[in-house]
Amino acid sequence: MKKTKGTSLAWQIFYGLILGIIVGWIFYVNPTLQLVLEPIGDIFLRLIKMIVIPIVITSIVVAIASSGDVKQLGKLGGKTLLYFEIITTLAIIVGIVSANLFKPGAGVDFSSLTQGDISKYVHTANSQKDMSLIDTIVHIVPTNPFAAIANGDMLAIIFFSVIFGLGLSAVGESAKPVTKMLKGAADTMFHITHQIMRFAPIGVFALIGITVAKYGIASLIPLGKLILVIYVTMFFFVIVILGAVAKIFGYSIFSLISLIKDEIILAFSTASSETVLPRLIEKVESIGVPKHISSFVIPTGYSFNLDGSTLYQAIAAIFIAQMYNIDFPIAEQISLVLILMVTSKGIAGVPGVSIVVLVTTLGIKGLPVQGLAYIVGIDRILDMGRTAVNVIGNGLAAVIIAKWQGEFAPKKVDQ
Repeated sequence: MKKTKGTSLAWQIFYGLILGIIVGWIFYVNPTLQLVLEPIGDIFLRLIKMIVIPIVITSIVVAIASSGDVKQLGKLGGKTLLYFEIITTLAIIVGIVSANLFKPGAGVDFSSLTQGDISKYVHTANSQKDMSLIDTIVHIVPTNPFAAIANGDMLAIIFFSVIFGLGLSAVGESAKPVTKMLKGAADTMFHITHQIMRFAPIGVFALIGITVAKYGIASLIPLGKLILVIYVTMFFFVIVILGAVAKIFGYSIFSLISLIKDEIILAFSTASSETVLPRLIEKVESIGVPKHISSFVIPTGYSFNLDGSTLYQAIAAIFIAQMYNIDFPIAEQISLVLILMVTSKGIAGVPGVSIVVLVTTLGIKGLPVQGLAYIVGIDRILDMGRTAVNVIGNGLAAVIIAKWQGEFAPKKVDQ
C-alpha cells in the first residue's frame, strides 16, 4: 500500500525524534521528565522484544520445513558465515584506517571529560574471558531450548529452530498440521508487529527525550571529534563499501535504504536493532528474498554481522591509545584486526556488547581499560549510529545471499 509522504511511518518517527530532542533539551536534568517518559520508552521496547523470539522461531521453522533441502541449507549457512566474516573484517579495517587518518584521540583535554561507570561492562567481560571460540561454538547447541528462549540466546534459538524445521520436513505428511499451525502463529506475530509499530513515534519520542534530558547536548562537545569521525566513517562504509558490494551483486544500496528507511530511523532512534527485526524480514521478502533465506540470514546477522559495532570498536580502541599518547604501531593494529574478528563474535548477544568487546580487546592489547569511562557517557549517541549501520548491513546481507544462491526473485514494491 502506498503511503503519502506526510503520513508515512518514517516521517512520524522523525517528528517524534525531533520533538523528543526539543523536550529533552528544555527539561535537561529534570527527574520528573525522566519519571514520566522512561516507562513509555521501556514499554515500547518490551513490546517489540516480546514478539522477536516467537517470530524468529516460527519463521525459521516454517521456512526450513517448507524447503527441507539439507544440502542447500548447508550451502546457505556456509555462504552466510563467509560473507559475514568478510564484511565485518572490512568494517574493522575501515575503522582503523579512519582512526589513523583523523586521529580523534590526539590532544584530548582530560579535564573537560566526565568519567562514567564501566564496572558492569568489566564484570561481564571478566565472566566471558575464559570462554574460547570453541566454547562459543559448543554453546550454540542448547541443552534446553526452553532455557535458551527464556535467556534470549539467539544463536541457540536459531540452531534449535533449524533442527526442528528439518525434522518437520523429514517427517513429511503427518507433520504438516504442526507446520500449518506455526505458519499461522508467524502470521499472527507479524500482524501484532504492525499494530505495535503504530506506537513507534511515541516510543521514539520518549526514548530520545530521556537521553537528551539525562546527558544534554553540551556533554557531547568535548568528544565532538570522536563522534564526528565515527559518524563520517559509518556513512563512508555504508555508501562506499556496502554500496560497492551491492553493485557487484547487481543491486543498489540506495534502493535498500529507500526500502527500509522506516526501520533505519526507528533503529537509530531507539538504538535497538531488535525493534526492526520483524519488519526487516518482511521488507526484504517484499522485494524477492525467499523466506528461508531472510528468516535465517537476518537473525544470524544480529550476532555475526554487526558492521557498525565492529567499525566503532576499531576506532574506539585506537582513540584510547591516542588519548593516552601510547605508541600503537601498524603491526599491533593488524593484530587488533585479528583480535576483534574473534572477540566481536565470541560474546555476541551480551547486553552492551560493544563496550564489553572493547573491555576484552583493550585488556588483551594492554591498553588502559579505564579510558572507556570517558566515552561511555556518549555511548548512547554512538550506539544510535552503529545500530542503524547494523540494520542496513543485515538487510543487504539477506539480498546478497539470496542473489548468491540464485534465489532472488525481484518484485516491484510501493514504498
